[in-house]
Amino acid sequence: MSGLARYFNHMGCLVCGYDKTSTHLTDELEHEGMQIVFEDKAELIPAEFHNPDNATLIIYTPAIPKDSVILNFLRDKGFDIQKRSQVLGILSKGSFCVAVAGTHGKTTTSTMVAHILKSVGKDCSAFLGGISSNYHSNVLFGKSNIVVVEADEYDRSFLTLHPDIAIITSMDADHLDIYGDHSHLTDSFKQFASQLKEGGKLIHKKGLPLDTGLTYSIKEDADVMAKNIRIENGSFWFDFDNGTVSIKDIELGIAGTHNVENATAAIQAALYVGCEPEAIKAALVSFRGVKRRFEYIVKTPQHIYIDDYAHHPEELRACISSVKKLYPNKKLTTVFQPHLFTRTRDFADGFAEVLSMSDELLLLDIYPARELPIEGVTSAMLLDKMTLTNKRLIGKSDVVATIEAEQPELLLTVGAGDIDTLVEPLKQVLHV
Repeated sequence: MSGLARYFNHMGCLVCGYDKTSTHLTDELEHEGMQIVFEDKAELIPAEFHNPDNATLIIYTPAIPKDSVILNFLRDKGFDIQKRSQVLGILSKGSFCVAVAGTHGKTTTSTMVAHILKSVGKDCSAFLGGISSNYHSNVLFGKSNIVVVEADEYDRSFLTLHPDIAIITSMDADHLDIYGDHSHLTDSFKQFASQLKEGGKLIHKKGLPLDTGLTYSIKEDADVMAKNIRIENGSFWFDFDNGTVSIKDIELGIAGTHNVENATAAIQAALYVGCEPEAIKAALVSFRGVKRRFEYIVKTPQHIYIDDYAHHPEELRACISSVKKLYPNKKLTTVFQPHLFTRTRDFADGFAEVLSMSDELLLLDIYPARELPIEGVTSAMLLDKMTLTNKRLIGKSDVVATIEAEQPELLLTVGAGDIDTLVEPLKQVLHV
């Protein structure tokens, strides 16, 4: 949503908006000249948005409650109201569109594709699901006809897109509050894959239930492979091979085996766009990732602190595995904030399994977002399922003091709620 706000602000439109809470991101939008309100009250809507006309567009995210006062006020007034995904579909329709979908991995992969294209001189635009650390924004403006879009499967939003190149990174069960069961989610991904423009290219992870397109993997035999993966001087290196193009000794600017896999798909997409192999290789060295995606907050001889947006068991598995591979001799302390009651209920066993990979776990209360509590679904229930010995529940307000007192040498904070508000305070108590 903030990416679209920035796009229309850049185009010279008057942009106003509502969010539930003030954050660093909303502060930035206000600094850029946008007016934002934080109370769901119709009387706070600016006068310019009281009477509909052809020059006014209202964009909403399906994450907003259906009983939102502001949304219903605008709807009752008769404004043209579009979902975020519909607007992305309109903006990308006349462009050469590279769309990246997946229940996890899509934000980093789409940002990686955009960075490669920018670096090699194919000046793309991009709408991303996170803040690029290279460009300090989630929307990029370019002069070419190429647009990179993160395709969100929530509420079937990505079905508004008709890409020239599509990447599907994963199709794990998620958003079951919307889809009901995994098979319906799978059907939506298959439909997305079928919506390529004529002559379009599909790239997807090996093992997904898709019958067409080019497969990629870092483990299984696939059309596109990352091989010889190793860690040298704290960096991940690998070789790329698609049977036609081979790129040796690629150094990735960010850490994580899962990010090597993301890079494999991004390289193939860049090759499809016409990028030269050596230029792609140079671009990946300078890629700095996405805020809250395996982001180093502190990296000193005394402390390593990594923050990640992981909120699904498979995302957590990839993140924790990579941390332990990088730092096998350090004790890992993980602080996790579950996101949504339904997700915690649906994947409780998976969460318990992967979080037990930590050496010490501090578990916060469930972040409800748009949901009401579900009886019996609590962080205590989740904690009881975990097999590690060193585990405890902790209030969000107590985390900073606990970390300051214990000074862990390897700290990981994970979750998609408001755990990010702890990042800066934790950085301060560890950066000694």
